[in-house]
Amino acid sequence: MTRPARVVVVGDVITDVVAVLSGPLAIGSDTGAEISLGGGGQAANTAAWVAAQRVDVTLVSAVGDDDAGRVRVAELERAGVDCAVERVEDVPTGTVIVLAVDGERTMVSQRGANLRLSAAHVEQALAAVPEAGHLHLSAYTLLDAGSRGAGLRALAVARERGLTTSVDAASAAPLRRVGARAFLSWVRDVDLLLVNADEATVLAGGLDPAAQGRALSATARRVVVKGGAAGAVWVDRTGTVSVATARRVTVVDVTGAGDAFAAGLLTAWLGGATSTAALDRATELGALAVSSVGARPRS
Repeated sequence: MTRPARVVVVGDVITDVVAVLSGPLAIGSDTGAEISLGGGGQAANTAAWVAAQRVDVTLVSAVGDDDAGRVRVAELERAGVDCAVERVEDVPTGTVIVLAVDGERTMVSQRGANLRLSAAHVEQALAAVPEAGHLHLSAYTLLDAGSRGAGLRALAVARERGLTTSVDAASAAPLRRVGARAFLSWVRDVDLLLVNADEATVLAGGLDPAAQGRALSATARRVVVKGGAAGAVWVDRTGTVSVATARRVTVVDVTGAGDAFAAGLLTAWLGGATSTAALDRATELGALAVSSVGARPRS
């Protein structure tokens, strides 16, 4: 494999408040938990994992002009991520409360400054990295009406410049709100679409993963359906179907697992790996992510 050209990741920066619960949430009462605070956001997490693979990466995002935003950017820069950040006054940096229990996680979100990411900032940031070879977009940028223009402009500029493109579908609930038809029109002809099992069901119906991938390959050139403990499936328009089994590890916190998976997949594929090898690297990083608390690679 070769070292990929610079990857540009567009999307969200978040402060994660992660509570790993000791048992089921006791509504209206108390539940014990291990609680930590740190950096999150699908795009920021993916960028951090890409940097950990020693691939040059730029994150294009928006934060509030506040202490949280400054801390989030500083920690990303320490991790090796080049940050092209739009600072938004009078709007807080986004925050997510993550409740993790029994291998699942539930998120309560305040999108904050992420909603203010502008198309003009995205275009300016992309112009500043002429050496970039790939653009990866967190679909949260498309799913939020306030930032949708920025997401669409990112994909358009990438196509104009001849960059390869990928989109992570982000989350099933907002996908349902915008509707499958609209979303698929926004990501038509991207080189790679990543979806988890719930997102695949929203976009392609209740089929088996390979059939979901085949259905979605009418929109994206390559589709990866992530099944968590059930592994992952790669389908492309040439008819290639590759399958990877999940690594068996003790699950501590699944926050950021999909972002680590995406980084492993992208860096391997962009480096010339086969679909099978790219999936294998993706599942390796995903397993590493779920083995510890938090969404970012361990320093």
